[in-house]
Amino acid sequence: MATEPEHRRFTVNDYRHMAETGILTEDDSVELIDGEIVEMTPVGGRHLVCVSRLTHLLVQYLGSDAIASIQSPVRLGEYQEPEPDAAVIRARDYGDDLPTPGDVLLLIEVSDTSLAYDRGRKLPLYASAGIPESWLVDIPGDAIERHTNPAGGRYSVTLRVGRGEEIESTVLPGLVIAADEVLG
Repeated sequence: MATEPEHRRFTVNDYRHMAETGILTEDDSVELIDGEIVEMTPVGGRHLVCVSRLTHLLVQYLGSDAIASIQSPVRLGEYQEPEPDAAVIRARDYGDDLPTPGDVLLLIEVSDTSLAYDRGRKLPLYASAGIPESWLVDIPGDAIERHTNPAGGRYSVTLRVGRGEEIESTVLPGLVIAADEVLG
């Protein structure tokens, strides 16, 4: 009789240990989602430019009030260490620690080829962790979505803006960005 193989979920500590011992290297483009080591999609030119524009706009807005963390991991739980394209985190000394949900004000995913994955897997992960606001830059759709009010593993409010429109943060007063500035 055939049996299903058992899957082992890795904890963040397991994942970190793999990096410390060289099993995972800086050349591995991976993140930990639901205890699985997931290979991230390669970054294309338009994705790179959108992230660079967002970085510039966030740094201009934030000053020393918060930190723009770009393509860096956040620890969202025992089995979660995603690497969003951008995060706005509270300004504090993190030492060797990673930001946790209480530190994160805004997470941003820039989606070119990963739109379905980001919308179907990462946004629910962020909502489950209680991240108050997440943006999804939909490159193929020339739009930016703002997801707020996390409850029950999903965001209950979504606003979608396109070219010629602006997106305003609900958690960072005064952060208003023209979609065209991000989308190019």
